[in-house]
Formats: sequence, structure tokens, C-alpha cells
Amino acid sequence: MNVHRRDVLLLVTLASAAATSVLVQPVLGQPALGQTVVPAGGATSSNAQAAASVPDFSGIWRHPSLPGFEPPASGPGPVVNKVRRRGARQPGASDYDRLVGDYTNPILKSHAAETVKQYGEISLSGVTFPNPANQCWPEPVPFIFKHFGMQMLQQPHQITMIYSEDHEVRWVRMNQPHPAQVTPSWHGDSVGYYEGDTLVIDTVGTKTDRPFAMIDLYGTPYTEKLHVVERYRLLDYEAAKEGLERDAKENFIVLEGRDPNYRGKYLQVHFTVEDEGVFTMPWSATITYGPGSGEWPEIVCADNRHEYYNNKDSDVPTAEKPDF
Repeated sequence: MNVHRRDVLLLVTLASAAATSVLVQPVLGQPALGQTVVPAGGATSSNAQAAASVPDFSGIWRHPSLPGFEPPASGPGPVVNKVRRRGARQPGASDYDRLVGDYTNPILKSHAAETVKQYGEISLSGVTFPNPANQCWPEPVPFIFKHFGMQMLQQPHQITMIYSEDHEVRWVRMNQPHPAQVTPSWHGDSVGYYEGDTLVIDTVGTKTDRPFAMIDLYGTPYTEKLHVVERYRLLDYEAAKEGLERDAKENFIVLEGRDPNYRGKYLQVHFTVEDEGVFTMPWSATITYGPGSGEWPEIVCADNRHEYYNNKDSDVPTAEKPDF
């Protein structure tokens, strides 16, 4: 109970800080994929002009999609589900009850394809295989995009991203390079900058010596060479519609999670993933968020650690002594 209270106080503090921040950022150039992110100089205009150039991504955003990733319109894309839904509602979309990754996707090296295949065989046998979400472990990028809800807090020196389950929080340092020696962490070392109307986040150094090291719900592994670049933009409905259609074609959409008549602004993240230890090439996908309801219910995995579908307890993190 004390842990929950501490987390709630943390979120209140972060929200207060974001509300009183002045959004002032320079417009910077984009580094090539795989290069160290180093901001290109300071602001070249007045503070007022710089503030006006920073897009406002703050607030609660939601994407009610399972398993979550939207494959790109063209080019290499993520592993998707081989098992598709039948019946009247969304026939042909991913069957979330049976997660069987397409291990023939050419992005996968042979050992990674074999790992995905093995997890799929477990799922086809009727058993839900363990992953970071159902075992209550921190979720790496981009696995963490499976969360329906994301709240973004913008400050001049950092971006804070709060996800809707298990108190997962990411901090993005603005206009700074990665350290020469990155200390691996659950969500990796993330640095960012603004490029016009786009927020660019570059992440490396994701922890690998951990249980359930996978970047999606199909068990796709990753190594210490994992590198993810996220690009966030606000889109009008007409611009977002193509992504929403790709989403509905691939993913199961929770009905109460999206207003089909909403015609306002959407937040879309286009992300690119590379890992020469697992993938034969970089690949990309999108997530298209609509506005959240304003509600932020507390969802804690470990409150009920019993897996009713497997009739056992989840392998949640434990410790013999406090870490504080």
C-alpha cells in the first residue's frame, strides 16, 4: 500500500511540474538512424518564437488496439499474427486470444524466427506464454506501446511519458547526447529533440539480462544492439485516417476505446527499430492515438498475480530485501 501511495504522489508531482513549465525548445536537425543524437546548436529566435514552434503533445492519449502495432503502408514491418479473427466483428483482424507470430517475416534472422515459432506453438497448444505484461515486469520499447493509455508531460529539459498500467514511466532528456557508456535500463536511455512539428526520441541501452526480454507480444527477442527511433506528430483526422484504417485491418479494436465520430486531432508515433543481433534490416510501424477520456484509473498487475487461464501464480518480480 505504501508503494502505491508513493507512486501516486510521484505522478502528482510530475503533473504539477509539467503544468508550470514554459515550453521552450530549439528547432533542430534530425540525425540519421544509428547515429549519436547531438542537438545542433541553440535557439536562433526569441524565446516567444521558440515556444510557439513547439507542438503541444501534452495530455492523455489512447489507442484501443490489440496487439497494437500498425504495420506500415509499405516497406519492412513488424511481426504480425498468423491467426486471424472469424465471425461478424472484424473478421481477418488479429486474434488476440491466440498470438502466433509470423516467423517467416524476412526481417527476422534464423534464430529469432525460431524463437517466435516456438512461442507460437505454445499459444496454439492453448497455453498463454509468459511475457513482460502478463508477468508484471517492466516493458521495453516498443513492447510498451501495447498500453492503451499514454500521458505525456512536456518540460524544456525533459519529456515524461506515463503509461496506463503498472506505473511505467519513461523520461526523455531533451537536447542531449547519449552518454559514451550507456548503463542498460528497463526502458533504455532516451534522448529527444524537436524537428519542426515533430518530437523525435532516440533510445538505446535497453536492459537484456532480464526475464521475458522481448519487444512484442509474439516473443520477438532483442539484444544490446536494439535501437528505436520514435517520431511523434499531431495529425488532423484526414491525415490520421490512413493509420486508423491500417490499425483496424490488423488489430482488434476495443469498442469503448474509440469514438468513431471524432474528427479532431490525433497523435501518431512512427517508430523504426533496428537490432543487427536479431533483424536482417530496420523495420517500422505506427501507433495512432486519439484523445483520452481524462480518466486515469490505477491498474496494478501484481494486485492479482493469479493466472486464472493457467491456474498458477505469475512470476512477478520479488526481492529478499528492500532496494531502498
